[in-house]
Amino acid sequence: MNLNKAFVLGNVTRDPEVRALPSGQQVTSFSIATNRFYTDNSGQKKQDVEFHNIVCFGKLADISSKYLTKGSLVLIEGRIKTRNWQNSAGVKQYRTEIIADTMQLGPRGAGGQNSSNTGNSSFSNNQNQTPSTQNDIPIIEENYTPPTNNSDEIDVKDIPF
Repeated sequence: MNLNKAFVLGNVTRDPEVRALPSGQQVTSFSIATNRFYTDNSGQKKQDVEFHNIVCFGKLADISSKYLTKGSLVLIEGRIKTRNWQNSAGVKQYRTEIIADTMQLGPRGAGGQNSSNTGNSSFSNNQNQTPSTQNDIPIIEENYTPPTNNSDEIDVKDIPF
């Protein structure tokens, strides 16, 4: 069994570039930056940035061109593909990309977009699915105190392993 699946959550580094295939199907390409924070052996905090090339086709291309801008937070689920070609000098070049299958937009406030709605939206290339809006992000007040131990709650001591 083989599996080629990529999940990338990060910020868009440039506005999506829109093109069309000879068939008329819309294609967008953009890149996403992901950050990794860690502490090295000497105790210094470090940060690594990785850039990922993303390609969207069809409905996802249309949505990404309308709603994504530089700085937007987005979650992409897709597959990894490496293309190769020969440039004008005859040198073989390679480009590794993530071909998007699904896309989930981050909060509208992220990336400088209109912050009047903080819901997330999910989109897929699957034509049978419809976009879903999730407005039930939990809000925890500053002075929140968790409920006391009710009989409905599970006690860790009751777990048999």
